[in-house]
Amino acid sequence: MGNFPKDIYTEPREIDVHTLRNLGPLAAMAGIWEGQRGLDVKPKAEGPKKQAYMEHIELQPIDPQTNGPQLLYGLRYHTHVTKPEQVKTYHDQVGYWLWEPATSTVLHTLTIPRGMVVMAHGQAAPDAKTFELVATHVDPHFGIRSAPFLDHAFKTVEFRIKVTIHDNGTWGYEEDTVLKIQGQDELFHHTDRNLLQRVAAPTPNPLAR
Repeated sequence: MGNFPKDIYTEPREIDVHTLRNLGPLAAMAGIWEGQRGLDVKPKAEGPKKQAYMEHIELQPIDPQTNGPQLLYGLRYHTHVTKPEQVKTYHDQVGYWLWEPATSTVLHTLTIPRGMVVMAHGQAAPDAKTFELVATHVDPHFGIRSAPFLDHAFKTVEFRIKVTIHDNGTWGYEEDTVLKIQGQDELFHHTDRNLLQRVAAPTPNPLAR
């Protein structure tokens, strides 16, 4: 990740504006998806609690992004989660999935409205069917930041997400959010998993329309 060119200003001369053609392993995730059988294992005072959930997630392509010579393609996403047969939001999350073809790097950012942001990263082949991304609270680049209460009571020390693309057109994820809970010696593994089915195709990014 640190082998950077001397010229940090000049952008690539030729950029394919069609993001959907340049997403590498993220291509199969573009679109609007629903998952009906999510499972969340969360901490409670009396111990771990299992909670079923339903999920709606939109992943739409954005225009190519440059940082000088660096070129990134990506999907902007919004995840909305509810408990079965309820309207109240159980979990809300926004962020980006990004692919850097030159380094075969996948980036995942997430922000949740409880005062927490994460940026995780991993390596993957362009045609990879499974890949895993990691962030830790001590990494200066791919890290975790939380508001004071969460840092005091439920400090996230590591975040992992593993994505699996299936041949039948679905994809799924397994998340492990490792918590240092106030008053407990052992770390708690707050896990989530779901299988998603596409309900609508993605909308091409603005430059490609």
